[in-house]
Amino acid sequence: MSSPSFGVYFRKQNWSWTNGTQAPMRQCARRDFYFMTDKFILGTKGRMTQVFDEVGAVHAATAVIATPMTVTQAKTVEKDGYAAVQVGSGTRKEKNLSAALRGHLKGIGSFRYLRESRRFAAGSEPLAVGAKIDASIFTPGDVVEVSAISKGKGFQGVVKRHGFHGGPRSHGQKNKERAPGSIGGGGRAGGRVVKGMRMAGRMGGERITVKNLRVLQVDPSTNTILISGAVPGRPGTLVEIRG
Repeated sequence: MSSPSFGVYFRKQNWSWTNGTQAPMRQCARRDFYFMTDKFILGTKGRMTQVFDEVGAVHAATAVIATPMTVTQAKTVEKDGYAAVQVGSGTRKEKNLSAALRGHLKGIGSFRYLRESRRFAAGSEPLAVGAKIDASIFTPGDVVEVSAISKGKGFQGVVKRHGFHGGPRSHGQKNKERAPGSIGGGGRAGGRVVKGMRMAGRMGGERITVKNLRVLQVDPSTNTILISGAVPGRPGTLVEIRG
C-alpha cells in the first residue's frame, strides 16, 4: 500500500492507457521518474528494518548509508567523446592510492570508490569539479533502481543454483536425488556439451539490478536512505541508486 501523499501526487496526473482505462499507479510512477529526473548516488548497504507509513501499513525496507559524493572529473564530448561526471565516495588513506590516482585527485580528496554517471551531464549546466552531492537529492516516493554485487555463495549444485527439482525419491534412489541428470551429447550436439547448459558451478558474486523500488524515508543529517524491499549484497556492499 502506498502512502497517501505518494498516491495523491500521481492520481493528479490523470494518466491512462490507450484504451481509456486508468493506468496502474506503480507504472505511472515509473514512467514519470524515469523520464523526468536524473538522480544518482553511491552508498553502502545497511541492515533491513520495517517502516510504517501514514495509514499504518508496514513496509520492509533496507537502510543505505549514502555519504556525500564529490565530483572529481567532468567529461565532455569534445575532449572525451562523451559527457559524464565522475564522482568519488568513501574515504581512503592517501598513502594507499597509486601515484596516478594521487595526481588525478590532487587537491580534491582521497576516495575509496570512483564511479561515473551520465545522468548529471544531461543538464544545461554540468556539475563542476568539487561539487557535493548528498542524500537530499532523493525524496520519499521516488522510484529507483539499485545495483550491487550479490552475495557470493561458492560452488553450488544445480538444485540451489538453478532450481532443479532433483530425481524421484523412490524406485531405488540412494544418493542421486540432487544429481543434474543427463547433459545431452551424442547426436543432439555432435558429442559435446552445448553452450549455456545449466550445471553446477560458482554461484553469486554477480552484478544485480533491482528495479521499481521506492524511497520511503530520507534523513540528510545521518545520510540514510530507506528503500522499500531488499537490495543485493551483504551489509557494507557498495550500492548504486539511480532515480
